[in-house]
Amino acid sequence: MAPPVRYCIPGERLCNLEEGSPGSGTYTRHGYIFSSLAGCLMKSSENGALPVVSVMRETESQLLPDVGAIVTCKVSSINSRFAKVHILYVGSTPLKNSFRGTIRKEDVRATEKDKISLGDAQSNYLLTTAENELGVVVAHSESGVQMVPISWCEMQCPKTHTKEFRKVARVQPEFLQT
Repeated sequence: MAPPVRYCIPGERLCNLEEGSPGSGTYTRHGYIFSSLAGCLMKSSENGALPVVSVMRETESQLLPDVGAIVTCKVSSINSRFAKVHILYVGSTPLKNSFRGTIRKEDVRATEKDKISLGDAQSNYLLTTAENELGVVVAHSESGVQMVPISWCEMQCPKTHTKEFRKVARVQPEFLQT
């Protein structure tokens, strides 16, 4: 007889770090493993090591943004405190459905990367540009022309020569398409 299936929800504490190591669909905080999405709890162990604790969705599997994943987004709105975005890619894989995300003003920085992010298909992902490689890849000026990066923190419109402050991404060569 198969063991009973345990369902969990985002933010639910699953076990402490002494009982297992975090897998997909989980995150750690204060010495515990928590679920980052709704689904079934899975534990797998190899060679007597600590079991890997994961949360798997039951429905048709779709790639989900996970803690630490590099995502490509399109900004949908901006105000003085944050930018709302639609997550279109996880790594180089396009998503079937876009997810909502938020980039707070205080998370646009080069250090102190956020440690935690919760999410499921219906929730809002908290994103950061806290690494040198992360930031704006493509921007358009008010005149509708694609801007050109001129430093790590500025982009310029080639038509009007207007400069705008942006945290510019340093795109790695393996992600450039030829």
